[in-house]
Amino acid sequence: MSTTQNERLRGLLEPFVTERELDLEELTVTPAGKRRVLRVVVDSDEGVHLDACAELSRAVSEVLDESDVMGGAPYVLEVTSPGADRPLTEPRHYRRAVGRLVKAQLRQGDELTARITAMDEDGLDLEVPGVKGRKPTQRRVEFSEIAKARVEIEFSRKNKNEEEA
Repeated sequence: MSTTQNERLRGLLEPFVTERELDLEELTVTPAGKRRVLRVVVDSDEGVHLDACAELSRAVSEVLDESDVMGGAPYVLEVTSPGADRPLTEPRHYRRAVGRLVKAQLRQGDELTARITAMDEDGLDLEVPGVKGRKPTQRRVEFSEIAKARVEIEFSRKNKNEEEA
């Protein structure tokens, strides 16, 4: 049984990532001229700090140097956190987005922009903004109804402390 390079990389690196209480979100190897770029994307419920990325990068680099999984060709290692516009694909992504505004494409074809107020294993409770001065409405959406979703970037959103005041 043959395994792909990505599967071997995931098997090698995932223990180092989970040991640091992080989730291995994405792992890609792409050509870049005469080199390749190994991009390791990690996240956690608390977010990922630059120091954690740097420490993980050093540990991953040592593990890769001791293994032959990348072969003999040169490569660049990039350890990073996911961007703000990454797709929400796992329940943990939605859990981390509670309180945030999301744009979801529903399987039936509708597009919905709403704030996640709560979530459980089956789906999301949403607050849909009112139109033209109307009050927001509550809506339940099951995960099975969502084709794709992303967090919407909000530049002028009040933080919790301002909302409570």
